[in-house]
Amino acid sequence: MPTLKIDNREINVPAGTKVIEAAERLGIMIPRFCFHPALGSVGACRVCAVAFTEGPVKGIQMSCMIDAQDGMVVSTTDAEAVDFRRHVIEFLMLNHPHDCPVCDEGGHCLLQDLTVAGGHGLRRYRGLKRTHINQDLGPLVQHEMNRCIQCYRCSRYYQEFTGYRDLGVMGIGSRVYFGRSAPGMLESPFAGNLIDICPTGVYTDKPSRYIGRRWDYQRQPSLCIHCSLGCNLTASARYRQVVRHEARPNLEVNGHFICDRGRYGYAYASIADRPRQAMAAGTPGPIVDILAGAREAIQQTVEKHGPGSVAVVVSPRSSLETLAVVKEACGQHGWTGPAAAHTNRQALNRNTAVSCLRPELAVSLAADTEAHDVLVIGADPLNEAPMLALSLRQVQRRGGHVIVIDPRGVQLPFDFDHWAVHPSAMGAILQALIQEIGGHRATAPDTPATFDITKLARRLNASPRPVVVCGTDILTPHEIALAGDLARALRRTHKVAGLFYTLAGANAFAAALLHDQPVSTEAVLDRIEDGGVRLLVAVEQDLWREFPDRKRLQAALKRLDHLVVLDYVDSPLNREAGHFIPTQPLYESGGHWINQEGRLQAASPVMAGGEPIEITGGSDHPPRVFDRRIPGDEPLAAWRAVAALAGEDEADPAPQLKTALADFHPAVNLSTPEATGQRIDLEAIAHDLVESGPAPEPAEDDAPADAVVLLLVDWTFGTEPLSAMAPALTRMEAAPVARLHPDEIARLGLAEGRPVTVSLNGNRLTVPVQADPRMAAGVMAVPRHHLLEWQVFGETRVIVKRSQLKAESE
Repeated sequence: MPTLKIDNREINVPAGTKVIEAAERLGIMIPRFCFHPALGSVGACRVCAVAFTEGPVKGIQMSCMIDAQDGMVVSTTDAEAVDFRRHVIEFLMLNHPHDCPVCDEGGHCLLQDLTVAGGHGLRRYRGLKRTHINQDLGPLVQHEMNRCIQCYRCSRYYQEFTGYRDLGVMGIGSRVYFGRSAPGMLESPFAGNLIDICPTGVYTDKPSRYIGRRWDYQRQPSLCIHCSLGCNLTASARYRQVVRHEARPNLEVNGHFICDRGRYGYAYASIADRPRQAMAAGTPGPIVDILAGAREAIQQTVEKHGPGSVAVVVSPRSSLETLAVVKEACGQHGWTGPAAAHTNRQALNRNTAVSCLRPELAVSLAADTEAHDVLVIGADPLNEAPMLALSLRQVQRRGGHVIVIDPRGVQLPFDFDHWAVHPSAMGAILQALIQEIGGHRATAPDTPATFDITKLARRLNASPRPVVVCGTDILTPHEIALAGDLARALRRTHKVAGLFYTLAGANAFAAALLHDQPVSTEAVLDRIEDGGVRLLVAVEQDLWREFPDRKRLQAALKRLDHLVVLDYVDSPLNREAGHFIPTQPLYESGGHWINQEGRLQAASPVMAGGEPIEITGGSDHPPRVFDRRIPGDEPLAAWRAVAALAGEDEADPAPQLKTALADFHPAVNLSTPEATGQRIDLEAIAHDLVESGPAPEPAEDDAPADAVVLLLVDWTFGTEPLSAMAPALTRMEAAPVARLHPDEIARLGLAEGRPVTVSLNGNRLTVPVQADPRMAAGVMAVPRHHLLEWQVFGETRVIVKRSQLKAESE
């Protein structure tokens, strides 16, 4: 480790550390524009100049381009270096429009800070300024090119880091231009990070434009709950309305960036149709009375039919606090549940994945970037967990290799190998691969010759750091368990091998700990249909939008004596419920979540509850009415509402929450602040679930030769229920289509661009057909799009016969 002095302070740093980073460890902020920790050094802006007075390097040099070395003596305050930086800043400001008062970046602009700090306060240049024409880059990012200082951060991030090519640098000399060859929507689902990474106001946040300055906002650390990765962000609110998300650096999870779904998917918390009023049979009433009525209905049902006649379903997006209180209530009162997955397969998939994780195998999202070879099994990263795709891009940038085994037409912003295999062949391929890795010659499954299992096994065995990434959406429990076996097989041949699962829901990991045996909404409906369950409590679980068989759901709900719904999302079930209780989203309640690798993380409350002033004032001045209460302040944290339903109306529910969290699971410890941000005890969880749950059996696919496997899948935009409510993201959505291989379209007698009707179990779904040559034969992929009534098949993976497909003329 080299030892050097910076401003008369000595420091030891790892080899390869740049001088600018070494200074930062001492708390010395050397000015920079082009340097960024995620992008590294490029030496474009020249504003990080320092003086090297002794050692192997002498003179004025760029601190971002020089590695720290033994014996170096560095001065950041040297008169020549300070004068050099002052002149560089003056040159960068020659053509700047000086529009800080109207710039959305004003007040938290690095250019402002360094201009003042560098001593440039008087413009000497009197010539004409160079000007540019701005571009329309879509609904998310505002473009103001005249503010550019040519630091190249945007083009380096967009092209090198994310792998997209539609935005970059054009022109030469004083006419350098950063943008697209023509105005248009940015293609990258990570484009919003341009706003954070730009040190000036060239790229600003379009949805929050003109709403306020950073110092006007209530700002708190928060989490993204639009997938299971648990990316960290900073949420900003003003006038009781969430108005902006920014990436919050976490080098163990999302690094410095977030995806656009996480950045702009916050509108659900502040939209006008968010339910804020408690109701009994559709009639508004005081929330205290509604809670009392719901509690009385539960008590009457228990007295008449027994405690098991009350069932609870809860969402995997709910906080750990909510899950813990729900679990405690069901355990104490003998209620059925809680169920935190829609189908039996989904519940078993989730628990199988969690049980396969081990401390020596589990890797974080950030650790994925350090892999040399990544095998992705049954996952579509860009659509299911977008930041995973960005991590895999870094693997490829560093010379690594990514192989995807998935029947869908997976797209990633880099070159990778894609094995488009039929779902029925997935298990055989994984078993053969495990045998080959273990040194045993395997019988090759019936796959194309280009899918060389022996070659892949040799590559993974020879890799210094292989990682297995596995999805849990379209696979069977058996295949998910095989992915864990594959990682363990690699572990036996390596010092380092990783296992990374994606789950369905922001808190799906915690939901797996609710029961020794997985429980699903499907199983609860079975109990409703046989008369065993008479009252259902749905806690933040939007059954109407998310359960895959709406017809069965409606029929089952009609058999109930009573329905109680708790949620912050508008749904037809809210008005049909006997009692509806509005709850608070994480911006108001805060809470804890456990991401897919088992990392416990916290989100702080950002604002008090209540209707946004934009709504109460009709986009004008708020009503001039003085009251002790805030309009729309009735919603409760879901855990408080559940505690009240469980009989804690007259006591402070906080002690019950503390007890519920302590008893939730031995591996989850919230008693010390240090536990937040750390991975929980995976060994205890894996042993618990493995010992109590049955081993997954291979799925039997008795599909006719002319049948197709229909997969209901996620898309980046339009399928995740909460982000689908964001107006800024609706323009990013593609129209829902059924994707098939071109040969499959011809074989089935369909036509690209024409609708096809799928009929199954008395239900029908009509959707246009789109050809995708990357798809596996015998597979149809349909998105769970909010514009498509896809809730017709009862499962998200079904067999459809040729006779059940009808080509429509229009």
